Amino acid sequence: MKLNELRRRGADALAAALGLDPREAHLEAQILLCHAIQQPRSWLVSHDRDPLSPEQAAAFDALLQQRLRGEPVAYILGEREFYSLNFKVSPAVLIPRPETELLVELTLERIPVGHPCRVLDLGTGSGAVAISLALHRPRADVTAVDQSAAALAVAEENARQLGARNLRLLPSNWYSALAGEIFDLIVANPPYIAAADPHLAQGDVRFEPAAALASGKDGLDDIRTIVQGAAAHLKPGGWLLFEHGYDQAAACRKLLVEAGFAQVASAADLAGIERVSYGQWAP
Repeated sequence: MKLNELRRRGADALAAALGLDPREAHLEAQILLCHAIQQPRSWLVSHDRDPLSPEQAAAFDALLQQRLRGEPVAYILGEREFYSLNFKVSPAVLIPRPETELLVELTLERIPVGHPCRVLDLGTGSGAVAISLALHRPRADVTAVDQSAAALAVAEENARQLGARNLRLLPSNWYSALAGEIFDLIVANPPYIAAADPHLAQGDVRFEPAAALASGKDGLDDIRTIVQGAAAHLKPGGWLLFEHGYDQAAACRKLLVEAGFAQVASAADLAGIERVSYGQWAP
């Protein structure tokens, strides 16, 4: 069978089984096929009609069957691109998403190039945010924490592979292991989905770690902990920035104001959704 025929069959199967639109199904089939034959997507342009070996076809079918069971493509491939970097991912960590790049951009705006500072990333998971910050601001001293040993192992491997030498990884339940430590910036992409939200039983999130997704009745339990604890770990004038749900910006701004933060605001992602809220510590 030729490459284009197998890709088309795979796309049709994905669209039917997972309800994907044709373009998304085509892209996923292409990504899985390239992974199976160990070739970049650009290679397919001039080789789309090449025949596959039985071994290549079998490898593609194995990947396709995983996806048809609903497993996220990122977990199947074991990697996901974030902020133009390639990160290892596993079911121990949340899959990095494009909207979280806004958190990185807003944080980098507050760290002048060449300026030494201390940055804390809470609940680092794969290390995507912390490593992106460390690589783009090599004079920053970045600390990243997570309560999951399995997640920290993934983050440690990503840091090693990507060369983030100015990064310290620590096991910690939010601030628990950071007594007496003060930072210039604190960032977080915490759990923020309500525990009873039906979306937790749909799509890719079914396979992601529940502890990285749900946070109490209204989804704000962990954000409350982060905001309330930030004062003890931020220097005056320091910033707290965190990602939250599509409908939580107003509630998050209120939490920041009540905790004594100034310059409180929210920023929208490329879809126009207020995705990150932040404030400056003003004791």
